[in-house]
Amino acid sequence: MTSISSPRCTLVGAGPGDPELLTLKAVKAIASATVILVDDLVNEAVLEHASPTARIVHVGKRGGCISTSQAFIDKLMIQAVQDGENVVRLKGGDPFIFGRGGEEVEHLRAAGIDVAVVNGITSGLAGMSSLGAPLTHREHAHGVVFVTGHAKPGDTGTDWLQLAHTAHQAKLTLVIYMGVSSVAHIRQGLLSGLPAHTPVAVVQHASLPTQREALTTLEELVNTVQREQLQSPSIIVVGNVVQGALAWQQTTPQAATQRVA
Repeated sequence: MTSISSPRCTLVGAGPGDPELLTLKAVKAIASATVILVDDLVNEAVLEHASPTARIVHVGKRGGCISTSQAFIDKLMIQAVQDGENVVRLKGGDPFIFGRGGEEVEHLRAAGIDVAVVNGITSGLAGMSSLGAPLTHREHAHGVVFVTGHAKPGDTGTDWLQLAHTAHQAKLTLVIYMGVSSVAHIRQGLLSGLPAHTPVAVVQHASLPTQREALTTLEELVNTVQREQLQSPSIIVVGNVVQGALAWQQTTPQAATQRVA
């Protein structure tokens, strides 16, 4: 087993897309790797930090698309480490926020491999920051919940009605990942516990030049997503903190391209 001070496998968060949002620690890990297993949502510009001799292996994983199986990715990582490679598993956003990082750590440790994790900025945070709004606010939101809109096969998924009641009572911001494909179901559940006028932001391709966004209400969420043709990867932010994005839009010239339903 390798020592914890010199891990042979590092899970690295590549952030939401903008390569300038990489941490210095992430850049160092990428530069020192001899093998890099890259997720589909990682910006290719991030790989400019890799060694010219590093072996780059693309192991795309995207909902609704042909993907490399998680079991095969686990085998690739373990085999590369056992072959003496310095392995980096490069993942979009943060490895431990809907990045299956927990599953990969478990498999690596079960194989006797020490693992390091380098965090990355998650798209839920980057998306709202790009709109000039926070996720928490002393007046509007006492906390934030990161939740997936994509249930695992065979899983009943999130109890949106219960979550809506909790969010309303505790003044929480909801940040929903992978929710565009099931936005109608999510909206229906949330309307059971949240007011129809609750502000909502939808951000596609957060932090990238191709970013698109729409500001709307919970009642108009489905109509807005369909009208603006917003697609995956997108984050959906529900809560009164979105009012900050509305205010920024009204006062900032750079926000002229944003739309309100």
